[in-house]
Amino acid sequence: MNRKFTVVFVCTANRLRSPTAEDIFSDWPGIDVVSAGTDSAAPRVLTKELVETADAIFTMEAHHREKIRKKFKKRPRDNRIIALYIPDEFERGDPELVTLLRKKVEPKLKEWVCPC
Repeated sequence: MNRKFTVVFVCTANRLRSPTAEDIFSDWPGIDVVSAGTDSAAPRVLTKELVETADAIFTMEAHHREKIRKKFKKRPRDNRIIALYIPDEFERGDPELVTLLRKKVEPKLKEWVCPC
């Protein structure tokens, strides 16, 4: 059995943006999806284990990507840690946020995972 491609979505608090991304892409064929936050008070904190097992990480902002690059030695290649440049101004499930996530994430998933 083939292992699924593991994708981690990261924001600061893991309450709005990254959980929305997890909701959207949880049914995407061929991938396992999880979301996490960089803040120690996040419901799911970004851990060494999450980073090490990820095939790709999508961060909502550039500072999240830089934090991962500095803190975790074992991580996906830098071209698989993608900053989406989505500011912290959306509520969970906001239609505009959903549209932005689909527009920015789907092309990469199609490139890496499936020729859908």
